Amino acid sequence: MNRDDKHVSGPPNDYGCAVDTDDSGLSAVTGPHPDRLRVVRGLDRRRSERAAMLDDATAQSQTHLSTERERAAHVREEAACFDAVMPISCSREDAVHLREDTVHLREDAATSREQDIGITETKQAASADHMATLLQANEHLVVATIEAQKLTEQVEIAKVQLEHAKFGAEKANLAKSNFLSSMSHELRTPLNAILGFAQLLEAGSPTLTDTQNARLQQIIQSGWYLLDLINEVLDLAVIESGKLSLSEEPVLLFDVMHECQAMIEPQAQQRGIQLDFLPVDSTWFAYADRTRVKQVLINLLSNAIKYNREHGTVVVACTAPTPERIRISIKDSGAGLSAEKLAQLFQPFNRLGQEAGNEEGTGIGLVVTKQLVGLMGGSIGVESTVGVGSEFWIDLIRDGAPRLATGPALPADPASKARENTALRTLLYVEDNPANLMLVEQIIEGHPHIRMLSARDGLLGIALARAQLPDVILMDINLPGISGIQALEILRKDPVTAHIPVLAISANAMQSDIQKGLEAGFFRYITKPIKVNEFMEALDLALDVSESG
Repeated sequence: MNRDDKHVSGPPNDYGCAVDTDDSGLSAVTGPHPDRLRVVRGLDRRRSERAAMLDDATAQSQTHLSTERERAAHVREEAACFDAVMPISCSREDAVHLREDTVHLREDAATSREQDIGITETKQAASADHMATLLQANEHLVVATIEAQKLTEQVEIAKVQLEHAKFGAEKANLAKSNFLSSMSHELRTPLNAILGFAQLLEAGSPTLTDTQNARLQQIIQSGWYLLDLINEVLDLAVIESGKLSLSEEPVLLFDVMHECQAMIEPQAQQRGIQLDFLPVDSTWFAYADRTRVKQVLINLLSNAIKYNREHGTVVVACTAPTPERIRISIKDSGAGLSAEKLAQLFQPFNRLGQEAGNEEGTGIGLVVTKQLVGLMGGSIGVESTVGVGSEFWIDLIRDGAPRLATGPALPADPASKARENTALRTLLYVEDNPANLMLVEQIIEGHPHIRMLSARDGLLGIALARAQLPDVILMDINLPGISGIQALEILRKDPVTAHIPVLAISANAMQSDIQKGLEAGFFRYITKPIKVNEFMEALDLALDVSESG
């Protein structure tokens, strides 16, 4: 054997076998074997992102499997080595132990494979569950979207229906307002003649006999009662339609209480009722509509007088129960109301059994009163004891800034003004109703310092105004051709007639009509039927303005 071909053996291994240190010889010993463990090809690459909770377990399993594979490879190498050299120096017992270890390693590797397969199956099942959950959620989302679309369509349909209903309601309210305005005008026009001429008879000469005066008083009382009925029905209708406009401002209660006292005292004296207005602080203001406050108080005072006992009493007081409120209370000594009647007190057209009595009424006065007080931000209440009497009260918003009492100046006596204004003054009355013309003509006859001209339509009235330059113009609203408001606009644009005070006198007596007239520029707005004294006060005031202007 040549030196270069000498075989050199290395030291023995753990099993007592000599191991060749030559790499080529070792490769021959440890070549491929058909029973070796196969390497797991890889994990499932389509691992679901939604199964993140299993990633840690999978990583641990892979680490464990890699370790077991390394151990198995090591054992196989040793086993191969043993098989190669066993016939030379190893005992059968060592070979058995080695093979047993190899079997155990193979079993461990199989167990690891089973665990990997189980983990993979678990992840696949979790992924499938996730997918099923997503599909179910998607189905729910689709259903919810469809339902939302249906709901949106229903909302749109409801909006269209609401718009139609709103349009119908507005149309009905407009028709109702037009009807009420027309009814008011048609009822007030004949009432103006009835009450106007009745007042002239009452104040005229020769003096009426007692019988004639008694009959005349029945005409006057019935006429004013009919007017009150018309006003209450109109007020209730306007309030229910939500179209009542208020002119709220600081109202000095001292003045209002005295005005109401002057207005109601004749009714109390006629029935023998003692009326007692307790002193009122002259610095107390309420934030309210002055006209509506007077309307409320007159209604409560009138009821306290009408439903009182003979020679009874009515006590009116004004107090401040809180810093933010002012209370006006009206206490009578009437029959009182039971709890059952108190529960029905503010029901429309419910007169609480007084229909068969002697007192006239409609059963809507208190309803209107309650509505008005509520619209002004106040409240109304009542306490009553059967056989003792009732006490009604209203609470109004108190105006915080005290002010000095600067009430309006009292109008001068018409007779004294007639004496002072001895110069002849000219009044132009534009009116198409003959009865109304005759009424004003006869009123003016008692005032020799005033001469009256008349025109039957607006255009003729404008021509007379330009030609005669009257001191004051009375203008009806509903005229043939152009309306009284249109005629006023023409007069105001003409420098020749722009300075003349123009008073509206009309049977259009709804609050919206009055507000419209005042905004158009009328000096005053007088509603029919007229009260002669109030009419003359407004006329004298306009004459004074004309003279000073």
